This record gives sequence, C-alpha cells and structure tokens, in this order.
Amino acid sequence: MIHVSSEIGKLNRVIIHSPDSGLGKVVPSKAQDWLFEDIVDLKNIRRQEYDYFVKTLLYFLDTDKVSGKLAEIDKPENGRAFYKPDDTHYHKSDKVLDMQYLLSDILKDKVLKNEIVASICALERCSFAQQRLLNELNPIELAKALISGSLPDDRMLFAPVPNFIFTRDIGITINDHILLNKPAKEARRRESFITKYVFYYHPVFEDSREKLIEIADDELFFLLEGADREHKQVTLEGGDIMMVASNNLLIGVSERTTPNAVNKIIDALFKKEVVEKVSVIKIPPKRDFMHIDTVFTQVKRDTWVLFGKFSKRQLEEKDRLEKMYNKKKKNDEHQTRIMQFINGKRKPIVFDYLEDLLDDISQNDLNAKHPTQFIYSGDDVFPYSQREQWTDSCNLLAIKEGVVVGYDRNHHTAEAFAKHDFRVIRAAELLEKFENKELSPETIENTLIMLPSAELSRARGGSHCMSMPILREEVR
Repeated sequence: MIHVSSEIGKLNRVIIHSPDSGLGKVVPSKAQDWLFEDIVDLKNIRRQEYDYFVKTLLYFLDTDKVSGKLAEIDKPENGRAFYKPDDTHYHKSDKVLDMQYLLSDILKDKVLKNEIVASICALERCSFAQQRLLNELNPIELAKALISGSLPDDRMLFAPVPNFIFTRDIGITINDHILLNKPAKEARRRESFITKYVFYYHPVFEDSREKLIEIADDELFFLLEGADREHKQVTLEGGDIMMVASNNLLIGVSERTTPNAVNKIIDALFKKEVVEKVSVIKIPPKRDFMHIDTVFTQVKRDTWVLFGKFSKRQLEEKDRLEKMYNKKKKNDEHQTRIMQFINGKRKPIVFDYLEDLLDDISQNDLNAKHPTQFIYSGDDVFPYSQREQWTDSCNLLAIKEGVVVGYDRNHHTAEAFAKHDFRVIRAAELLEKFENKELSPETIENTLIMLPSAELSRARGGSHCMSMPILREEVR
C-alpha cells in the first residue's frame, strides 16, 4: 500500500539508499559537477553515522529486525553485512526499503534486465563491450554496478550517482499517487531513470502503477534556444514538494524546480482531483537553499522549524529599513513569493510571509488545538542561524508527530528545541535506551533525535533529504 497525506503522520514505510561505493569515488576535480561541496570519508559516513539512521528507522518501523540484536549486528567481524543490500545477511526489511535492493529484485527478470542495461548504456554512451560486461553480472552485482558505476573488480565504467543517498528527490507520494522527478542536473539523470523502472516494475508498487505521474517537456521544446528554452524548462525534485495535508500540497520554485514544472504539476493534480489546494513558494535560486526543505520542515501539526532569514520578523524589518531610505533591492536574496491555488477557483490566495502560510496549514488544514509555533535555525542568532541552516538544521524527518531526526552538529538549533520542551537526545543514547527498555518507540514523544553528522552534513542533505516516505498513518 502506498499512501502519504502529511509530513508528520506515523511513518510506516520509507525508501532510503545507504551510502554505496560510488560516494567514495567522488574526487575533488569532479565534486561540484556531481553536486558535492566536498569529498566525504565513506567508511565513517557509513559505520559512524548513516548506520545510526538505519537502526533508528528500523527501531520505529520494523522493531523485530533490531530489538535486542544491535550488539551482534554491529560486531566488527560482521563487516556491516546487516546494512549492505548486496550481502546475504542484509536485513531485508519490507518497511525500510533500499533502492539498490529494489533494483536488484527487478533485475531478476531477464527481459527487463536487458532493457535496463541497454537503456543505461545508451544514456552513459557505453561501448558494446562494456554493455556485454554488465549483462554478464548477476542481478545483485548489476544493481550495485549501475549505481556505483563500477564492476565487481572495481573498474569504473561510468560516473557514480553519489546523490542517490538523497531519496527524497526521486519522487514524492501525494495521497495514493507518486509524482516522479525530472532532475535539473546531469549528475542525477541516471538515478531518476533507475527510479522510474523500480516504480513501474517492482511488486511493491504494483497497485500504484496507474497512479504514477510524470511531467514532460513541452512539445517541440528541443527546438527552443536561449531565454525561450530557459523559460520553458521543466525540472523538479522531491525536496521542493511537501505533502502537508490530505488536501494541500506545497511546491517550491527553486534552483532545482522550475515555474513551468509547477504549472504542469498543478494541472495534472487538479485534473486527477488528487488534492484540493497547491501552495507555491518561490525562493531564491541559490545553492544555500536549493530546495524548500532546506528552509523549513514540519515537526508537529502546530510546530515548524524554519530558517530565520525567511521569517516574518526579519523580512518586515528589512522592508521598514528599505522604506526609510526609499530604497528597494532588486532580486532580494531572501525574498519569497507565496501563492495558493485552489481547484476550481481562478484567483490564487496570496500570503505575505512563510509563517502566515504555515500557520494557515496548522490551524485550518490540520486543525491544531494550540497556536502555531516556530523553532528557528540556530535559535535565530547570528552567525549560528546561517551556519546551522547550511548543515541542515531545517531539514528534519518526522518519524511520527513530534519525533524528528536531525544532526548533532546543530547545537544552537537543538537548544531552541529544548526551549520548546522537546527532549534532545543523541541517536546512540536513544538506541541504548530502547535496547535496555528504558524508552519505547511506541510511547516516546516530543523528541529531537540527533544523528552523528560530521561527514553526512558535508554531503549537503539532512534526514528529510535522505528519505522518501511511501506510507504514513493519517493525521487525525
């Protein structure tokens, strides 16, 4: 079953992708081409950091896989077999799904395998000899090779897709439909291609095949040049889309998602009557905030975490100063535009500030019983607000309402959570308390879980980016 109608309903099924060997092949000369600001330490990002993310998800979503077993799972002699989709001792959870494992499943079909290999080889301009090498691999080896770019003997055939760790961007579940992405950057084309095959052919999505939505370029787009081509471009990534209520979808216009794509999404969703409202948030097309989920995410029905530079208070103050000096900046780097489109109505509703929109969602779409509150990145204190937004303080995954996953390096944001009566606890300590039965995933509330993040944060994506929810409970 596929269904997501909020950002905060109890998470029951999610798609992730553990850091593969391709992430360890990012070299300084290609880092920016492959959308990385820096190179990361693969060994540490796996064992010391990402594995805690997997264990945390499993403890909440598929407890029997890990409860009472963590000491055995993490023995050095086991070589992380539990976390590797290509290992016989992989956890094989049907609640916490890895894209590499899903891909290896569909590659068992020989006809489909040949089609996928031929298509990817065409995409990557492989030679016929390279294509034959890939066809000789078994499904598990092949899935790993198509993602990492390397053969089992470590020979590289083509570039890795190191951004596959950020599964949020491959698609978004909108009620019982799935919107597939159309990436803005060349470095993400292959992962988008792989994702489409998985969604169309894996048994997990069998009941959803007729509810997959793809957004295409305009007819004759390939003939356009220059400004006309830029204006008509269609790109979208899942970090710019949030299913905040069963009737309301948020879409960001950003560095990675274009206005023309948003128009097409609105038309498709309204035509299919998937949602009643689409709220569009235009943010500056800057690397600092590449998607709207780097600016804000939801914690509870009445609580959001937000980057203060986009806050009502700071923007009002900026407006006052500009009026005082009779001066208005063009293309203000922190200016936003917010419009809400309602199916059947021609005129959109305009919101002046982001907090106004989020408050409307909390109070009117989710029927919050308390006033809406905002927790600001770095507690809205310079320079911590900017520093911690850069390391994903606003990019949190809600495992259930009020229980969210963030990064341990964002200390001032954690202090802001504590001021709002949240328990702040490191992932390792939480898992230990789960193992000792001091705490329970079923009863824990109002908690910020902090992942170790020295390497993960350098990859420029938080727990929201590293997860694609496909099943959540309804928020009642």
